[in-house]
Amino acid sequence: MGNASKPIALALQGGGSHSAFAWGAVDRLLTEEAVHIEAISAVSGGAMMAAVLAQGMMEGGRETARKQLETFWRKVSLAMSLFPLRMNLADKFLGHAGIDLSPSSMALDYITRIFSPYQFNLFDINPLRGIVEEMVDFEALQKSPVALYIGATHARTGKAEIFSREQLSLDAVMASSCLPFVFKTVEIDGEPYWDGSFSGCPPLFPLAESKGTPDIVLVQVNSAYVEEVPTSAADILDRANEISFHSVLLHELKTIALQNKTAARPVHVHRIEAQDMLASLGRASKLNADWNFLTYLRDLGAQAAEDWLKASRDKLGRESSLDISALAA
Repeated sequence: MGNASKPIALALQGGGSHSAFAWGAVDRLLTEEAVHIEAISAVSGGAMMAAVLAQGMMEGGRETARKQLETFWRKVSLAMSLFPLRMNLADKFLGHAGIDLSPSSMALDYITRIFSPYQFNLFDINPLRGIVEEMVDFEALQKSPVALYIGATHARTGKAEIFSREQLSLDAVMASSCLPFVFKTVEIDGEPYWDGSFSGCPPLFPLAESKGTPDIVLVQVNSAYVEEVPTSAADILDRANEISFHSVLLHELKTIALQNKTAARPVHVHRIEAQDMLASLGRASKLNADWNFLTYLRDLGAQAAEDWLKASRDKLGRESSLDISALAA
């Protein structure tokens, strides 16, 4: 790490398979000697990646972290291939990136709207839990050089709960990614938690209030804007969730913008995104864990990070490259 290397704090969203976009962005940042990742705030799929990344950094630095992230996504793709949620010939013929015409996808949409996971997922099966458990030593993770802030939502109060690196556990990561339509509520010390995206997507305040880097790099996966208003029940529900998640993010950005007006040490906010491309893929593609699709998203994320670095690398430590006042207006 050279003397010119600038610290950044990552803010990682989740979004099912679309989280592989964040994988690509992070992978590119890990190859960039001009920056180093000092802290990560994350929710949902981003929380799993954050834990794997921090484990890799602790074990062997950047290259180990890159290898561990690829291993994680390979395991995700393999695990999901054992389930019936995959593209069928009709989807491929019609050029769908998702699994729009998969009978199992249609069945899942129907089941999750009629039944709760306490009825259709009695054993609370989540293949991702085993992958995270295998790859992350949470006790050892306390020594990681990367600070972690993993967000979950308290199911009773709706308030954000932040699990720091020292508090982090497998249950905390799974709570952060617990969509209550699919998985049973995760209990930690007798308290119930749902997906962190409901209360912070991802939470920015732990990064803004820390005494570390003033530069927050948001890797945005969820679409803030869509060209067409959805008309199917499943797509409407997905868009409603996106709007809910984004409104929380906008509130935090507005707060940072207001505080920056009087702060002696303003927070600089940056964003890596490809929202037009991700929105065009459709809701069903968030369930597509085909390896070719995941690597397509990885490459898209890597290119987005490359474009951001070229345009904004010199602004790090000096100013925001994202106009948060206009965005939060």
